[in-house]
Amino acid sequence: MSNRPNDDPPEVGSPACYMHEADDVYMGYAGRDELVETLTGLIEAERAGTHIAIESARGAEPGAYAAFLRDLQDDEAHWCAMLAGHLRRLGATPSSKVGDFFGKAMAIADLRERILFVNRGQGWVARKLREILPRVRDDGLHADLAAMLRSHETNIARANEVAGHRAPR
Repeated sequence: MSNRPNDDPPEVGSPACYMHEADDVYMGYAGRDELVETLTGLIEAERAGTHIAIESARGAEPGAYAAFLRDLQDDEAHWCAMLAGHLRRLGATPSSKVGDFFGKAMAIADLRERILFVNRGQGWVARKLREILPRVRDDGLHADLAAMLRSHETNIARANEVAGHRAPR
């Protein structure tokens, strides 16, 4: 290549100044369809958790289990509302399904064992959140999902404490 003024400048495939115009998926972020699918799975799980907490609290004697279940119900309902709002913002209709986890949990008669089972569901939600969070580009959704993760980590620790079960280190 010479430095003569008649030479055309080299063509550049994707200049850095156009990176802000790149599609989220191209940049490694979750696209709309993946976000809708993930948030839908989460809202169905949260709805199951809400119903489990309501039904379980009805049969719980006053004390640590009943208090935990009331708090869990409030927490799960809060995250359902948050997820529904983000789904609507993405142009999707929030699912009204209750996850299959509800039936499995309610089949466990012993309340302590049911709480420990629900805790595994809380762990599933936490794993799903950890998987998607690095790929969420939207700051508002990212902040809400990060708060949801912290809440579920707190619920896991509290359920272990209430049930007298310590997670292995």
